[in-house]
Amino acid sequence: MSTLQRVLLIAPTALSRSPAFDRASALARALGASLHIVAFDFVEVLEVAGLFDHQAMAQAREGYLQVHRHWLEQQARFERAHGLQVSTEVLWAKARLQEILDYVSDYHPDLVVKDAQPVPTLRRIFYQPLDWLLLRELRQPLHLVTDCRHPLPLKVLAALDLSHLEYLTQGLNQRILEMCATLAKHCGARVHLLNVVDWATENATGLPIYSPDTNISLRDAVNDAQQEAFETLAERYAIAPEHCYRLEGVPHQVIARFAADNDFDLMVLGRVHRRGLQRFIGSSAEQLLYHTPCSLMLVEPQE
Repeated sequence: MSTLQRVLLIAPTALSRSPAFDRASALARALGASLHIVAFDFVEVLEVAGLFDHQAMAQAREGYLQVHRHWLEQQARFERAHGLQVSTEVLWAKARLQEILDYVSDYHPDLVVKDAQPVPTLRRIFYQPLDWLLLRELRQPLHLVTDCRHPLPLKVLAALDLSHLEYLTQGLNQRILEMCATLAKHCGARVHLLNVVDWATENATGLPIYSPDTNISLRDAVNDAQQEAFETLAERYAIAPEHCYRLEGVPHQVIARFAADNDFDLMVLGRVHRRGLQRFIGSSAEQLLYHTPCSLMLVEPQE
């Protein structure tokens, strides 16, 4: 079972309680974890003004940051009154990938929580969104929150990948289910398992594992092995058969449709850091990032 003792919330610049703010607070309280809130705040016009009058800009910047710090500390005091251990920090910096990675590296959180930022399709062609970059580069579990109808996730979907036969019941799938087991224990979440079978899936070498023309007996043998692994994982983590589903189709499309049709609060998926051509092909997690009907939690295999 995953141990989550340090939760880091990357707060929005706006002085308002966003869905990620409420989710991070509720999760930390349920887990008995500490919560650290960091806000990256930067005003371009103040920075430009500093080119002409450095002292005046420094004073204006400090006054601006003090307003943000005061507001954040007010929120922290409210949470402390309800028994949560909270610390806050406001930095004069843009919320860019490297700044966040450096901060996470220094703080060593067990879970990073952030509001999901929708980006129009056309803009994504020319611009790499921060969420997409974090999904690819961050090594800690990442929780991207789309809404917070329930402060705690009450209905969780674990999307398993059984396409790699050597890792059927361990590795990334185990990490996904350990995270779900933690949410079930501390949040009272109901966990459902989903595996999408895609006979056109490619493996890490870029060569097809299966195709519609695959020898029927081989395909049946692979399917039987996957089914057995699926049932083994469900039994290992005490997930009822009526909450286990195996479907066919394009993984990210099936997962998104299934999550929407069944009103999940959260999907837990795995991510694998690719190199070479596979880095540009992407993964189900990346394809789901801007087409998900609910919040995402992304984990990766242990090193």
